[in-house]
Order: sequence, then structure tokens, then C-alpha cells
Amino acid sequence: MIEFDLEIDASGLNCPLPLLRLKKGLMESEPGDVIRIIATDPAAHLDIGVYTDQVGHKIVEFLKEDGVQIFYIRKK
Repeated sequence: MIEFDLEIDASGLNCPLPLLRLKKGLMESEPGDVIRIIATDPAAHLDIGVYTDQVGHKIVEFLKEDGVQIFYIRKK
């Protein structure tokens, strides 16, 4: 299991709320922190993937199981 500094549970939330919760968490975090975000929105991997690519954060790991997506994102 990957160690993380902040967990965001966006289960049950639809686009764009998981991404907005992630952005808020990133604003409150320090560079190098790892954020774990849990999402059930099927499009979350698209939104979060594009966003992290555009701003330079790194998806350390992405897991998908039974409709639940878990992202570990390291803040740049």
C-alpha cells in the first residue's frame, strides 16, 4: 500500500465534483505530498488524468475495481 498524506473520498459524486475536491486538496497540500482520492464517477480517470498532465502533478498509482477508482497523486 502506498503511503499518503491526505485522503479525499469523492464516492457517489459526479463530474466535476471529484476533480474540484482534488483541486482543493492540492491547494491545501505541500509539494511532494501524496493525495489518495477515491471516486466512483466512471469519467473520473479522464478528468483527473487530463488535469494532472496539464498542471504537472504525477499519478503515482491508479487502481480500478468494482466501479471504484483510486488515485494516488503526488503534488509537484
